[in-house]
Amino acid sequence: MFYLKCQGLPGSVYIDRVNEVDRDEWNSESDVLGANKNIKGKMITRKPQNSSLSSSDGPFVTNDEETNNKILHNLRISGKLTEATRLIGLMARRNQIPDFRSCINLIRGLVKSDRIDEASKVLEIMVMSGGIPDIITYNMMIRGLCRRGHIKSTISLLDEMSLSGCAPDVISYNTILRSMFDNGKFEQAIGFWKEQLRKGCPPYLITYTVLIELVCKHCGTVRAMEVLEDMTTEGCYPDIVIYNLLVNFTCRQGKYEDIAMVIYNVFSRGLEPNDGSMEKAIGLYGQMMQNGIIPDDITHRSLIWGFCRADLVEEAVEILREMGKRGHRITDSAYKMIIHGLCRSKKLDMAIQVLELMISRRSKPDEATYSTILKSVAEAGMAEEASKLCGKLIEWKVLKEVTTLD
Repeated sequence: MFYLKCQGLPGSVYIDRVNEVDRDEWNSESDVLGANKNIKGKMITRKPQNSSLSSSDGPFVTNDEETNNKILHNLRISGKLTEATRLIGLMARRNQIPDFRSCINLIRGLVKSDRIDEASKVLEIMVMSGGIPDIITYNMMIRGLCRRGHIKSTISLLDEMSLSGCAPDVISYNTILRSMFDNGKFEQAIGFWKEQLRKGCPPYLITYTVLIELVCKHCGTVRAMEVLEDMTTEGCYPDIVIYNLLVNFTCRQGKYEDIAMVIYNVFSRGLEPNDGSMEKAIGLYGQMMQNGIIPDDITHRSLIWGFCRADLVEEAVEILREMGKRGHRITDSAYKMIIHGLCRSKKLDMAIQVLELMISRRSKPDEATYSTILKSVAEAGMAEEASKLCGKLIEWKVLKEVTTLD
């Protein structure tokens, strides 16, 4: 064991001997590396037999730091990964600082060759020598460890990244989450992301979306919704993209009961689904009816809200009529939402029909609702229809007297 003084880091560390190699292996590379040649006037000679250093350290043991870094560079560009790794180990034992750019390129080459253990040793020496690997190199290490299923080592590396001066990014987290799910560690992945948020990790929306997508795929929509709720306590909030993902996934899976839950959750957060999601939802609703599955009140109300918010009011009217046929309770808010949506879309004949349906089912519209429809009818130049509607509202005792429309 040799003592290594670290530059750029407080204190000192001890590093074990790295990849001991016998003298013959080093000597076999002497000519290739120019070990017996002058480099800028400096003669590189083999180690004297009476040296106190180990004979396994090869011909480079007496070289200074600059000379060994030049040799390291030549080894790297020649693709001699094993020899370059050994030289870095020797330099560490001699308290020499290896060239950081050479270290980075060597680490990447080792990872690409699936020699992750050697890459880890070079990374450790580099960091302990004061070097800061870039995010690309770290992410290559993370992918290499994940390919081997070394989740614990990957998380340890992630924790060390910030300490070395290179914080993890979206790719770092996404790679680890995907690896956890690939290895069946579903709950560990969810807990991992929560823990990272608590440690101060930015609530990356891309990573959050990846997590929800993976939970949907492996654990189902219900569990994904639970995770959504749970993550809000950690300051991670969903957007409409995540909800559209949930809607699309649920539709593909044919989970009839879950689609309404997703849509309801969308509106409870003040978001709006896009047209494509709602079109898939109406297709799913049709499949439910064809298969003899009767949606409950919550499903109906959620679909109505969804269609109105997506300006697909006619589809909302169809849901309303289906509810009426089956004797489902229709709330006043559902009627009002549809009527206001139809008025905005200038579909006034249909708005009047819905108002009539509302009153026939003993639901009394409030002033805002009938005023909206009367004003829309009048503004559309439908004076006769407005007059008839006023008469009906008086007859139905919704209005006490004729309302004048400006």
